[in-house]
Amino acid sequence: MTKNGDGGDGKADGDYAIRAAASIGAFTEDEWASLAGTTRGDEENGYNPFISYDFLKILEESGCAVGRSGWQGHHLRLETPDGSLLGAVPCYAKSNSQGEYVFDHGWADAFERAGGRYYPKLQISVPFTPVTGPRLLVRRQGVDPDVVRTALAAGLKAVTDKLGVSSAHVTFARQSDVEALEQAGFLHRTDQQFHFFNDGYTSYDDFLATLASRKRKALKKERREALSGGISIDWLTGSDLTERVWDDFFAFYMDTGGRKWGRPYLNRRFFSLIGERMRDDVLLVMAKRAGRYIAGAINFIGSDALYGRNWGCIEDHPFLHFEVCYHQAIDFAIDRKLKVVEAGAQGEHKLARGYMPVTMHSAHYIAHAGLRNAVADYLKRERREVAHVGEYLGEHGPFRKGPLQAEE
Repeated sequence: MTKNGDGGDGKADGDYAIRAAASIGAFTEDEWASLAGTTRGDEENGYNPFISYDFLKILEESGCAVGRSGWQGHHLRLETPDGSLLGAVPCYAKSNSQGEYVFDHGWADAFERAGGRYYPKLQISVPFTPVTGPRLLVRRQGVDPDVVRTALAAGLKAVTDKLGVSSAHVTFARQSDVEALEQAGFLHRTDQQFHFFNDGYTSYDDFLATLASRKRKALKKERREALSGGISIDWLTGSDLTERVWDDFFAFYMDTGGRKWGRPYLNRRFFSLIGERMRDDVLLVMAKRAGRYIAGAINFIGSDALYGRNWGCIEDHPFLHFEVCYHQAIDFAIDRKLKVVEAGAQGEHKLARGYMPVTMHSAHYIAHAGLRNAVADYLKRERREVAHVGEYLGEHGPFRKGPLQAEE
């Protein structure tokens, strides 16, 4: 498919083409590194480890995100006539709706009951990763970002129509991407997560001082009880991430993931490859008792954020999940001067621990007019409800409201 790029300033001028690639390996590492936000050291755009070449390649190479698991690569390249990369879209042809965290099962059921075929569909996201990041990836230099995003959004819609699939879903997208996608005819959807914001704290006690007295006392007690019984915590990153450590963590992941989801998405090879190629981007928070690890959580480290992902345990202890996943993440963010902790999908229980509601955004192109109209009507009501709940929860956070509440 060829379009004409509207680049009046000489950037992204002339014809361009959208092409599909079945693997991230179809891009060179240098090509992918030329895209904003994909490499550490990109201070202007920030670094998101989940859209790095290594992370996406590891998902494919390990067999976690491949056709047989329902994630067939269909990554889009926006190119100049000579093949130079202007932008890209991490895209997958999906045969199910597993591992996405923005749920469309109801849409699929309704469409198929009416005689339609919902799968395959296109999913533009990082597999198994409910973390906001760029989805319409733009070359850092020599282009107008708005022009490239507009071209990528239009190209994605055209590819969806050309393939004859039901829909394309861009999830956990940045606002700039959503705006370009809405202009191309995508529907806007919102959801909610809970994030911790580091307001220049120098210690956990500094953070606690901003809370209402009752909340502060509750968290202190919770942290003490979590580590009772001789439990200690280790932060492991870089060369600390040995195969033995991954064996321990994988046992936690499989035990808890198998009980919670029925089928964990990530395999043992995935963690070995992450430890080999991205060890400096990984923090394992591991809980130890009686000389052995009993629980742990994996986090990824961006340029200004800590991203909490998977947790698991082989022993149950009161409040240990909160300690390992939420309190220790705050400790690490304060220690490393990271601005945000994103602690994964859902979870209103995070509010009491200092994580505040944040709106997530996605964009959806539905090819069938009848289904599109029904979904559009539903999303209007859903956006109002998400906004209402977010406002309510924001008013009931643990922080002091004023001088009179400081010692309630």
